[in-house]
Amino acid sequence: MFQIVRKQEMAKGTIIRFDINAPKIAKKIKAGQFVILRVNETGERIPLTVADKDEFAGIITIIFQVVGKTTALMRSLNEGDLIKDVVGPLGKPAHTDKIGTVIMVGGGTGVAILHHVVKAYKEAGNYVISIIGARDKEMLILENEMSQISDELVVTTDDGSYGQRGFVTDPLKKYLDERKDIKQVYAIGPIIMMQNIVKLTKKYEIPTMVSLNPIMIDGTGMCGGCRVKIDDTTRFCCVDGPDFDGFKVDFDELLNRNSLYIKEEKDSLLFSIK
Repeated sequence: MFQIVRKQEMAKGTIIRFDINAPKIAKKIKAGQFVILRVNETGERIPLTVADKDEFAGIITIIFQVVGKTTALMRSLNEGDLIKDVVGPLGKPAHTDKIGTVIMVGGGTGVAILHHVVKAYKEAGNYVISIIGARDKEMLILENEMSQISDELVVTTDDGSYGQRGFVTDPLKKYLDERKDIKQVYAIGPIIMMQNIVKLTKKYEIPTMVSLNPIMIDGTGMCGGCRVKIDDTTRFCCVDGPDFDGFKVDFDELLNRNSLYIKEEKDSLLFSIK
């Protein structure tokens, strides 16, 4: 059993942060890796990427958005409550070697995942430019935390209610036009966002890594739900990733398949509310 030591409701209460007491995982987990969580004996297993860790306190942080039955159940939990299972670390860590100037881009809840990776890039000695975006000001998360670990931080909102108006690709393009020292771009967020970033960075021939953990389901490679074509070869995000060379990802196929479960997620959420 794993205790929730802190709960924070973020972004209109639809995005939730849990700090969980899990000392063995906190000791070993690296940026980009995930855990599999099961709320209770009859609950489903869901993969969630760790947003941060405190190795000395034995705490891991997960941040999730309420989209279905299980995440709705998780939102009902409070500080002091216990989670049945938290298993990890799983997946391959992000490659965070010292390479120079990097641009880290996160959208929506992807900013939570980006946070842990940015920390690792910064600790490795890189100059880190972070770009984070959200639909509006109320949906923006971790701005202060990202500011503390980034050399530069740009914030965008689709509606212009905060930061720069527009999408994360707008300041990214400006940086790529003005700076010639960018060694790599790293992106995590909605699939369409990552696809558009890759289309942009290809024009500049800037190596681009994307984190495809938003499409994971089972988290062990058994369900096949997170399969993706990388250079026409099928890979599984949970065991072969979740980070991949963005130039090699078949985003069109990924977008088509990822839309298959939207209705089921909405139905399960409505059923849990009733």
